[in-house]
Amino acid sequence: MTDIQQVRKGSTPLLILSILNEGPQHGYAIMRQLESRSEGYFTMTAALLYPTLHQMEQDKLVQAVWEDTPGQHRKKVYSITGEGQRRLSLARGDWWKFFDQLFNIVGKPLRIKENI
Repeated sequence: MTDIQQVRKGSTPLLILSILNEGPQHGYAIMRQLESRSEGYFTMTAALLYPTLHQMEQDKLVQAVWEDTPGQHRKKVYSITGEGQRRLSLARGDWWKFFDQLFNIVGKPLRIKENI
């Protein structure tokens, strides 16, 4: 596994919590949101997403309920918990500090989006 793959894997809970902080979602919608909002950079398979969501559920960062919609399969809908919001806030600060320091050493990227 390359260094960047390890960083991407380590950022998975932060990405999921960021999506869920905007409202409850089922797994497939989380995957599509990540892909869409990152312009295709973050593609996630069910094999990575669901074990991560289950671990996050055990860690009380997310909670899940089954949603029954007539004419459709049952969907497990995930939402962020208070602990998940607290962890998200801390993680955002840690990641910003990490990237600030990284950029101080390797240089700023050519393209930075403002107001992220």
